[in-house]
Amino acid sequence: EAAPLLEANDFTTYLPAMPKLQSHTEKHTIGLPTRLILSAVSGMGAATVCHPLDVIRVQMQISNGKENAVRYRNAWHAATSIYRTSGLVQGLYAGISAAYLRQWLYGSCRMGIYSYLLEHAQQQQQRRTGDKAVLGSKQEISFAIKLAMGSISGGIGSFVGTPADLALVRMSADSKLPVSERRNYISVVNCLVRIQREEGWTQLWRGATPTVARAAVLSSCLMAITSETKEGLKRSGYFGPNGEWGQGYPLLFCATTVASFFATVAANPFDVVKSRLQQMKVH
Repeated sequence: EAAPLLEANDFTTYLPAMPKLQSHTEKHTIGLPTRLILSAVSGMGAATVCHPLDVIRVQMQISNGKENAVRYRNAWHAATSIYRTSGLVQGLYAGISAAYLRQWLYGSCRMGIYSYLLEHAQQQQQRRTGDKAVLGSKQEISFAIKLAMGSISGGIGSFVGTPADLALVRMSADSKLPVSERRNYISVVNCLVRIQREEGWTQLWRGATPTVARAAVLSSCLMAITSETKEGLKRSGYFGPNGEWGQGYPLLFCATTVASFFATVAANPFDVVKSRLQQMKVH
């Protein structure tokens, strides 16, 4: 969940010193396919930086059923242990190809569909009120509607991306298994093909229920709280007129940081269940 959140007006707000392009963009709203691509590309960039945290998260969540299993005391202990035993590429960056695929499936749908739904709601409200202002300027959408939009976009994205999520969990956790039990996947394609051949097509969606539940909770909290926090910070005046100080990036950073904390707390129980189900061997 590392990619920055892009709302309906975020695609046009952060275009400094480009008034002609900004004016043109506001008149011609960005379509859903373009939003999906932008979300996926930005998510890949974030995944490149944050993937080691994903590996640490997965390895701390799973249990391999052995009494002598490595038990990490904290995130730092996990990071140093993984690096010492498996190195950077095979350890902290294990499964990076699955993380990229996950961004194209889950990340693009989650953020792209949410921003599309939000803009559509703003347009509908603008038509009802007859407000001629620039789209997104004062078109307030209720918190409950934002929660529903986040749940819908997160649920759709997570179901589509479950195979990539499954591959990510297994590839990230492989180095924690005893050598004799490791699956030794070469890439995300190799992982998915082997799961299909060895376990069946349906197992590609193993753990889909907690995955969808986690994504619905995470996305609804993350996106709705981000939207609400941004509006509150804009009204506070601490980030300049309409939150445009520093081209709007400080405001977006603060809003997403606050939202990420509460969303992670709410979704973590589902995340643990998902990781353990997807890592288990099929008997």
